[in-house]
Amino acid sequence: MKICITAQGNTLESDIDPRFGRCKYFIFVDPDTLEFEAVQNQNIEAMGGAGVQSGQLVTSKQVKAVLTGNVGPNAFQTLQAAGIEVITGVSGTVKEAIEKYEKGSVKPTQTPSVTSKFGLPGNQKQG
Repeated sequence: MKICITAQGNTLESDIDPRFGRCKYFIFVDPDTLEFEAVQNQNIEAMGGAGVQSGQLVTSKQVKAVLTGNVGPNAFQTLQAAGIEVITGVSGTVKEAIEKYEKGSVKPTQTPSVTSKFGLPGNQKQG
């Protein structure tokens, strides 16, 4: 089983990126073994559709859950349609997020946490 965590760097010691669609990296990790793959997000500079495109990338990796700071409505819908749990409000390092997930101290959200276009400069409004 794999989970995906949005990160500002490409290691387990990296800080969580508070954005989903425009995060710097996606860390795909097996929480049992801590084996991981870091993928640089090619959608970070997208003019539009970053949430959906990032959601499709994550879906292609067949993960069970996404841990992130925030997720907008389009990404949330894409992930939920694929049966992926979305957990928002996550902070700290990637490794800390994995530990919280394993302990069950983070729970899936039922709604997006921010408005669309949240990750764009000048648009940092929470939902």
